Amino acid sequence: MATVNVRRTDDGFEATNERGARVAIGSADEEGVFSPVELLLAALGGCELVTVEPLTAQRGHRLVRLAATVRAEKVATSRLGTVTVEYDVELPEGDEKAAEVFAAVARRVHASYCTVGNALKEPMTVEQVLPE
Repeated sequence: MATVNVRRTDDGFEATNERGARVAIGSADEEGVFSPVELLLAALGGCELVTVEPLTAQRGHRLVRLAATVRAEKVATSRLGTVTVEYDVELPEGDEKAAEVFAAVARRVHASYCTVGNALKEPMTVEQVLPE
């Protein structure tokens, strides 16, 4: 189970996890914070990268650079259109199979193994609990 606490602070809002990590949250026009939509995009990109990295390395193809830019356009109030994950990769020099292995792993991760991506693709129940 994943749990994150979000709360208002003196400076705005922040999310924390049980391991002590913190991230500042605010509106899209505030400096120095992530908007909730940006956090969603970061979660997808992070999920794919932290899954792709060990799988390519386990196959003997440690990528020199592994990064991604994740984009989504707002198509209506409170609605996003297509979300795109664009990889930026530098392959190890002289590794003839690295591109093939990376592409195969990245496709599988995107299609099946990234929990965040799967959550975005499939309908799910989101419940809200208010104090009584």
